[in-house]
Amino acid sequence: MSDDTGKRDYRDTVFLPRTDFPMKAGLPAKEPGILSRWEEEGLYRQLREARAGRETFILHDGPPYANGNIHIGHALNKVLKDAVTRTQTLLGKDAPYVPGWDCHGLPIEWKVEEQYRKTKRSKDAVPPAEFRQECREYAQKWVEVQIDQFKRLGVSGEWDKPYLTMAPEAEAGIVAELLKFAESGQLYRGAKPVMWSPVEKTALAEAEVEYEDIVSTQIDVAFEIVESPIAELVGAHAVIWTTTPWTIPVNQALAYGPEIDYVLLTPSYDRALNDASFTNADAVSHKKLLVARLLLGAVKARLGFTSHHEAWSGKGSDLAGTIARHPMHHLGGFYAEPRPLLPGDFVTTDSGTGLVHMSPDHGEDDFELCKAYGIGPKFVVEADGRYREDWGWLPRYDERSASVINPTFNAPDGPICSDLREAGALLSASADYQHSYPHSWRSKAKVIYRCTPQWFVPMDRPLKPSPPEGRGLGEGDARTAAAGSPLPPTPSPEGAGETTLRETALAEIEATRFVPAKGQNRIRAMVGGRPDWVLSRQRAWGVPITLFVDRRSGEYLVDPAVNARIVEAVKQDGVDAWSEDNAASLLGPDRDPAAYEMVTDILDVWFDSGSTHAFVLESDEWPDLRSPADLYLEGSDQHRGWFQSSLLESCATRGRAPYDQVLTHGFTMAADGRKMSKSLGNTVDPLKVMEEYGADIIRLWALSVDYTEDHRIGPEILKGVADSYRKLRNTFRYMLGALSGFAENERVTDVAAMPELERYMLALLGRLDARLRQAVADYDFNAYVRALTEFANEDLSAFFFDIRKDRLYCDAPGSIERRAYRTVLDTLFHAMVRYAAPVLVFTAEEVWGTRYPDGGSVHLLEWPEIPPADADMDRWDALRRLRERVMEAIEPMRREKTIRSGLEAEVSVPAPAVPEGFSSDQLMTLFISGEVRLHDGDTVKVAKTDDAKCGRCWRLLPEVSEDGDLCARCEGVVAELDAAR
Repeated sequence: MSDDTGKRDYRDTVFLPRTDFPMKAGLPAKEPGILSRWEEEGLYRQLREARAGRETFILHDGPPYANGNIHIGHALNKVLKDAVTRTQTLLGKDAPYVPGWDCHGLPIEWKVEEQYRKTKRSKDAVPPAEFRQECREYAQKWVEVQIDQFKRLGVSGEWDKPYLTMAPEAEAGIVAELLKFAESGQLYRGAKPVMWSPVEKTALAEAEVEYEDIVSTQIDVAFEIVESPIAELVGAHAVIWTTTPWTIPVNQALAYGPEIDYVLLTPSYDRALNDASFTNADAVSHKKLLVARLLLGAVKARLGFTSHHEAWSGKGSDLAGTIARHPMHHLGGFYAEPRPLLPGDFVTTDSGTGLVHMSPDHGEDDFELCKAYGIGPKFVVEADGRYREDWGWLPRYDERSASVINPTFNAPDGPICSDLREAGALLSASADYQHSYPHSWRSKAKVIYRCTPQWFVPMDRPLKPSPPEGRGLGEGDARTAAAGSPLPPTPSPEGAGETTLRETALAEIEATRFVPAKGQNRIRAMVGGRPDWVLSRQRAWGVPITLFVDRRSGEYLVDPAVNARIVEAVKQDGVDAWSEDNAASLLGPDRDPAAYEMVTDILDVWFDSGSTHAFVLESDEWPDLRSPADLYLEGSDQHRGWFQSSLLESCATRGRAPYDQVLTHGFTMAADGRKMSKSLGNTVDPLKVMEEYGADIIRLWALSVDYTEDHRIGPEILKGVADSYRKLRNTFRYMLGALSGFAENERVTDVAAMPELERYMLALLGRLDARLRQAVADYDFNAYVRALTEFANEDLSAFFFDIRKDRLYCDAPGSIERRAYRTVLDTLFHAMVRYAAPVLVFTAEEVWGTRYPDGGSVHLLEWPEIPPADADMDRWDALRRLRERVMEAIEPMRREKTIRSGLEAEVSVPAPAVPEGFSSDQLMTLFISGEVRLHDGDTVKVAKTDDAKCGRCWRLLPEVSEDGDLCARCEGVVAELDAAR
């Protein structure tokens, strides 16, 4: 065949790449088919069998709640976990993954109650067992939905047998862990202020609380001093400032700072006060006021006086023995009792008046200080946030008795402020104080500190072995607390010098590797300062606190035989086994059920998930697992959640952390850096992303971002990720085409016999391999993906492939040079497809299956072995820098269409810039240019060559007589091919 000039057409002598691997990915349509094949072939089980007996790596899954479709945070979390287990598996380890779900607790109970509210049903009218069954069915539905969604992300795991905290075996395991606390004395019932949700009517853990900015009413209230060793103070008024007016009805004392300077002043006004913000100016102007000197300016601004006269000043310690009375003392009873001024180290001069009103029912500092002086809580505010019906002020049945979290109730014209104003005690009130305030992250309603009888795990009591039967409660009986009597004080810890739970946990934090390292400081601070662990919740859906309490002594029963029956009953019938109907059988024939109270509280759901190391990692149900785990991996909020509850549970029962390493990731934000919110319309649904782009794009995004910090996602970001994916895909497509027909007899086994460029590429691959191994060891998938994509784009596509395509297309099939190139391509292919497999799980499978249709799954392969190769890396790096200068010099001529390609460019380069040993012919090949000359200057010069073009390889060479003729290389190859035909 020849063209119009009579010259031969050599296209049939050129070896162009051939592959069926499409450039267009079509992932949304293709991925589900690959996923189905994996399930049919039992790929996860194949992998377990292939790695059986190998070194294990255990990542323990932190359970998400089963209460809705997955969101982008779920997707990031599961992809990270999958990347960990897949890279460890690739390294040859046995890295099973057992997913799990939190099924108990308020998140699910709240959703079922929402369904009730829509139909105007009351949960209280439904039998508890029936309600729990509805919760169970709700959770099961979403477990099944989320399993399919996580599988669609390409996450590999034990999906046919996940762990569920609502499974009877799991509930029994949780109960068994609780009873270990009871048997060792690390459990007590007492009354302390805890975070309480009046909407959800239960105590909340810190991890269930989020902080939002709100505007509250701030008030200054005068407490008349009736007794003091300082004569000037008698008849004066101690001024307190608060942003929670609703706590004034439960005030029992005032606190001062012993080292703070105080002043007694008489305010003066230069004008008549008519500003509405000063609600009781007459009361201010007729009183002597006691405040901290450093806060005098702020007090003056709030109360509105312009000058003052000082009657006394002194240290807070001088106030010892001073007694005030409640502003509502005229009501008698509780309000007529004296209000002592007590020293409090927590009192500061940051804001307020320097005097703090104490309500032991509603503050941790308040509780501890009052407790030290024999003042106990009164339990006035009930579960729904209203005052008790029998309370002397603001009774429940009064029309003013809205919940204490109701803004109207606390407003300057609300019932509390109105009554204080009428009593002449309200000095100022304004609804303009902006501050951060805790809210329930489920109901979004404000929470309060509320003192209630709860079950606690002490942080600072020495850990001990199980005590003899009948170990007491230690901190009082909730029955007396419910009646309004103060609980007995905590007894002094026994066994001084023994390690406490706090000390054990802090030591284990020091022994644990945290990624990133700052996570260690965060959890250390949290554990170091946390109060006792509140275990109890006043809800229906959860694992019960399976304790029998002696009605006479108030002690909980510790009997191993009873405990064994409880655990076995729960294992058989789940949480419904804990019922009055079963009390006799659980207690056994030697005990009278009437003598015992069955605790009706349920466990904090964090205790459920904190026990998973016990009933999952140590269970025969999953023999591939072991404890402690190598790694726990969750969001950074779990420093106060699952990481911490697991740590405390394991330290209390096993004396060590349940993990050796902890990895935390940040939160996914919108593209503009704002928090995602449905109301803002800036959420990114991973299910929709998979419908548009495919799961591999989400995976590439998740493993590309710096997930150790908060990170972003949005349409433009996803487009950028899709572009990166396209480049990687094209890299694989080129290799598949270039390796078409590659056979073992073509392989060059002696690396030393290969051209220097091939040896350099093998050395680069070895360097990449080391970087990737280090990234896996550091769990730094951002670095992993970056190294992989940079190598594919810069070292392969833009350099090696670009240079060697001429050799691939035009060299003789049997030439050592072409065989060496294809041999290195084969090595690159086997390495790159393995490296990419943990990231692009579907694409890597497609790539592997395209080349090896009967080769099984790529995910059964192990980390590649890279043949060693000697290359002067510095020399080649210098050459590449020169090559970039040449490319930059050629580009303007190509852009201006002076030349169509670099092959038409005659290049002159500075001789000093050329590394030693590169000939002009080699430089022509490496630069993909026409003839290359050297000169003594320091610039790269480019001109259009006058040489003719080879009719086969299209190179412009002096040896070609005219366009269309062949160069010497091509003449030889064509002659060889013609002879073979």
